[in-house]
Amino acid sequence: MAVINHGKASGNPRFQERARYLVASREFVRRGYAVVLPMRMGFSKSGGHYYESSGCNIAANGELQAEWIDGVLEWIRTQPAMDASRILVVGQSHGGLTAMALGARNPAGVRGIINFAGGLKHPSSGCIWENSLAQAFARYGGRSKLPTLWFYGDNDSYFPPEVFRDLHEKYVAAGGKALLVAYGKFGRDAHGMFSAASGTKIWVPEVEKYLDSVGLPAKPVVTVSGVPRPAKTDFARIDDAAALPHVRDSGRAAYATFLRQGVPRAFAISLAGAWGWAAEGDNPTVRALANCQKNSKEPCKLYAVDEEVVWQP
Repeated sequence: MAVINHGKASGNPRFQERARYLVASREFVRRGYAVVLPMRMGFSKSGGHYYESSGCNIAANGELQAEWIDGVLEWIRTQPAMDASRILVVGQSHGGLTAMALGARNPAGVRGIINFAGGLKHPSSGCIWENSLAQAFARYGGRSKLPTLWFYGDNDSYFPPEVFRDLHEKYVAAGGKALLVAYGKFGRDAHGMFSAASGTKIWVPEVEKYLDSVGLPAKPVVTVSGVPRPAKTDFARIDDAAALPHVRDSGRAAYATFLRQGVPRAFAISLAGAWGWAAEGDNPTVRALANCQKNSKEPCKLYAVDEEVVWQP
């Protein structure tokens, strides 16, 4: 079993898209895992309400999220097709904080915890969130007996190196077991590495070694097809908005906005001058094409995906 925990977008959590992490889900399915991806209380179309912790208590926030995931584990244990003695818990961003808080409970059947850019940036007035986050990780590290694997990038817009290295130091000093993979820069924002197809070459080899070390399946055993990705072309540089064909100035302005987004992302255009883009989440290529097609009677085609121009004239 692999339980993947989602992050928290800005704004009202109830309007957040349903998380799917298709890239990562496929990698685990290929290795023989059943993947569970729950939306926590108050997120997307899930029931209940998302409760912010009072003041600047990030540790309590993570622990409350972990309670919901403990309920998911209870459900997993009732499913005859699932091996409740071999569970992996994964989390990205706010889901990474959730996974680390869950690890402090040492739940039955969980063999390991993987943290992708985990944490919570608490912007409330008077909150020194970096200190509160470090205290939360120290609190979890003092209780957890599970080995954990962490991934953070240098150009993470939420948790820069001075923050994530402090989290690791505090966690280990408190008695926690954590292997930190600080992989440097990734795209325009390393916070999106886990969702990006190109990110697999960073995390999959490390995760395979980790899975093997905790007695979980590590190598692919089945073939799983994904969404086709166009090949890179030499039509133009990725940052050259003036090179976009067919679109007007509004389309070029939208492309400039698109370039400021993190990966995964995609931009589509049509011969009629329509355009559309999507970033973050899953299947941005499909979403970008759909956004473009809403405004075009001509077929839309992908112009750029992640950091590459894929346009075929």
